[in-house]
Amino acid sequence: MKKFGLIGKDISYSFSRKFFQDKFNQLQIDAVYDNFDIENIQEFKTVLRKNKQLNGLNVTIPYKESIIPFLDELSAEAQQIKAVNTIKFVDNRLIGYNTDAFGFMKSLFPILEKQHSHALILGKGGASKAVANALKSMGIDYRFVSRNPQHNDFAYAELDEKIIHEHPLIINCTPLGTHPKVKESPNIPYNFLKPSHLLYDLVYNPAITEFLAKGKIRGCSIYNGKKMLEYQAERAWQIWNE
Repeated sequence: MKKFGLIGKDISYSFSRKFFQDKFNQLQIDAVYDNFDIENIQEFKTVLRKNKQLNGLNVTIPYKESIIPFLDELSAEAQQIKAVNTIKFVDNRLIGYNTDAFGFMKSLFPILEKQHSHALILGKGGASKAVANALKSMGIDYRFVSRNPQHNDFAYAELDEKIIHEHPLIINCTPLGTHPKVKESPNIPYNFLKPSHLLYDLVYNPAITEFLAKGKIRGCSIYNGKKMLEYQAERAWQIWNE
């Protein structure tokens, strides 16, 4: 029996386990997919010790960056992004990949309009790095918005009408609004949003987060991260089977 799983924290809600178990059933594959909910990244060593037959892992918040020192090798894209969400086991070697950028790009492309040439990325975790990589490859200019701004970042308190208007694509890469804390949302001036804005939330549970709901009230186009997850999971499956 093949064994796969997800490394993360507070992941009982996760999309991945049901997605892959359904896939195993459809393909009649003898495999299981488990959640490995760990309190800190050092517990990853225990997961490996207790699960010798692992074939592949996904990695989610908050370990997409801190997992890297535990790996033997990174794909070119994971090296560039500096974040890993997929691990392949090859001859006792752990190879890190990033399929988030692929999933984000594939889900965003069909909903882009010509005005969406400048973006704000809310948050600076591992997922935001994959989003930035995807936007760069699509020719979309972006600025990060962070609680601890560095270099060319915006602080949340800096966001004003001019900045919001100049960035008609706004992507939430923070966990704010995830079930069960569904009333939370990034602290941006929603009153400056226009119908020309596209709000994209990597959060998918609930389907319409507080962030998206506030955009919808202002007439914005809204989109959640469910399709991105499906695309990145399919790409992870391909990697594990290559």
